Amino acid sequence: MTEERLPGGRSFGAVLAGGEVRRPAQPWTATVHTVLRHLADAGFDGAPRARGFDEQGRERLTFLPGETLGGSAGPAWPPWLRSDDALRQVGAWLRRLHDTTASYRPPADAVWFTGRPWQPGLVIAHLDAAPWNAVWSGDTLAGFVDWDTAGPSEPEGDLAFSALTWAPLLTASIAGPAGFTDPAGPRRRFHLLLDAYGYRGDRRAIRAAVLGRVERNVAVIRELAATGEPVFQRMLPWAADLERSGAEVARLPDDFWVTPAAA
Repeated sequence: MTEERLPGGRSFGAVLAGGEVRRPAQPWTATVHTVLRHLADAGFDGAPRARGFDEQGRERLTFLPGETLGGSAGPAWPPWLRSDDALRQVGAWLRRLHDTTASYRPPADAVWFTGRPWQPGLVIAHLDAAPWNAVWSGDTLAGFVDWDTAGPSEPEGDLAFSALTWAPLLTASIAGPAGFTDPAGPRRRFHLLLDAYGYRGDRRAIRAAVLGRVERNVAVIRELAATGEPVFQRMLPWAADLERSGAEVARLPDDFWVTPAAA
């Protein structure tokens, strides 16, 4: 059977074989499959379907066809991906995901990438619903792939990382080449994302969630890179960019996080 390596998959990689995505299984893969089956049973169409494992022990997933950022040439995002409509669709997708997984109950032997146990009141968040994991059919969001990091979380956990990467709240050396040069853009887009989600809480909570996520990501990358793991050694520049981004987010004024109407 012919296998075609798929773009992305910086951490674990993926191939297309027999019309399915095959990826190396991880300790949490079987648990993530229970989430994907829950979504499928609920009619949620913005995620791959889990099909078990192949003879090599790799996970089998349905292929979500469409265009991805990884397939774009150059660092700049296509204009349609930077549009307000795309951002609204991301916010609405996150809300559908959280509403759908609010009724999910994990198996007793559940294992999660983050190590955080499930408890009542938490949703199952994707936790990496970033531009590089989005799949688009024309200008319509088909869904998100790469569910390895999915796990129990408050909704703010997803909103934080998506705000960081979609508003974006990333440092200028990352946001600028992607096509984001308007100084007022991040605040406007941050609130557009949360409005599309229908977020009703104090939006300053997202600041704390962003800073916590940045701190954890940077620590994990550097810890694993120090063991000699080549994948994470290649991610050290990204860790440095994340650290700079976090420092800049921490310096944003309080009124950044207040809805423009309220301000």
